[in-house]
Amino acid sequence: MADVVVIGGGVVGLSIAYELAGSGINVRILEQGEFGREASWAGAGILPPGHPEHATAPAARLRAESHRLWPLWSRQLLETIGIDNGFRKCGGIAIDFGGDNFSGDVTGQRDEIAAWNSEGVEVELLSSDGLAELEPALNRDVASAYRLPQLCQVRNPRHLKALVAGCAARGVELVTGSPVVGFERTGDRIVAARTLDTLHNADAFCVAAGAWSSRLMDAVGISTAIEPIRGQIVMLKTQPLPFRHIIEIGPRYLVPRPDGRILIGSTEERAGFNKTNTAEGVSGLLELATRVVPCLKDATVERCWSGLRPGSADGLPYLDRVPETENLFIAAGHFRSGLQMSPATATLMRELILGEEPSIPREAFACNR
Repeated sequence: MADVVVIGGGVVGLSIAYELAGSGINVRILEQGEFGREASWAGAGILPPGHPEHATAPAARLRAESHRLWPLWSRQLLETIGIDNGFRKCGGIAIDFGGDNFSGDVTGQRDEIAAWNSEGVEVELLSSDGLAELEPALNRDVASAYRLPQLCQVRNPRHLKALVAGCAARGVELVTGSPVVGFERTGDRIVAARTLDTLHNADAFCVAAGAWSSRLMDAVGISTAIEPIRGQIVMLKTQPLPFRHIIEIGPRYLVPRPDGRILIGSTEERAGFNKTNTAEGVSGLLELATRVVPCLKDATVERCWSGLRPGSADGLPYLDRVPETENLFIAAGHFRSGLQMSPATATLMRELILGEEPSIPREAFACNR
């Protein structure tokens, strides 16, 4: 019997298992498909900056602590497993097409800059000439821009591969093709997770099933209102790379990879559990890419895909012990931030499951908030 059964093998579930196993806990992960092949695999790997000593809002605290942990986790996985997850500090530039011309005036982005400043995050205001000097291939019609020098990126598939290998090295039992359909319960205590043909007993259980988590919460009578939000992404390929920073345009982005690939994303669509790509979604992303970087009109379209991100009603994840249970926990609902917040989420859930003092206040992530 495992000490803890983690339900869901995406980046959040794998990170929790990796963290627990590092504390000597016997962990089993149950994944309904293949490890890391849902929203975790589909994302672009953008890791926004943060400052743990200055961040106060709940999401900012979780992001800032993850920002501190990402280089430590990446180095540890490389040294112990031998897999480079592609983590690197590349910097990011946020642009806005809201005006005609600009010379350091970032009126349309003032609130964003004020928020970064309040967190102690380094921000560089960019004039038109400054932007052109940094990224000459960008459209000169940009109205305003600023740079985040500490923004980083990671290669999602590589990081997931490293996490799976890291979990295995720490003795985690990795079980694929095992969708959990319910729980066996005695009073307030969950005694087993039930798959189609097996009962998995444990001392504690953690639901980290992304967009599928609400179905499992329904099985214990708890509503978390987590729903799938489809995000479509297009991959281009071109050499040499016409820009080196991650470019952000509100919730959309262009992410350059060292190998000449560029990720363009992403849509936000309520389409149920439908992961197909649509003509409207793909064409909109290609239009965005060629507007931001006109020379991308000659790039090769390599492929496109989509993922189902787990969105909660207020945009914050649930990181809590499930009400009316003694030993059932949930870590789900991160929406677009599952990858970027996964290290701090794993730390917080390890503290919660093992009854340790929390390093981050948990009230904002409670199930009954």
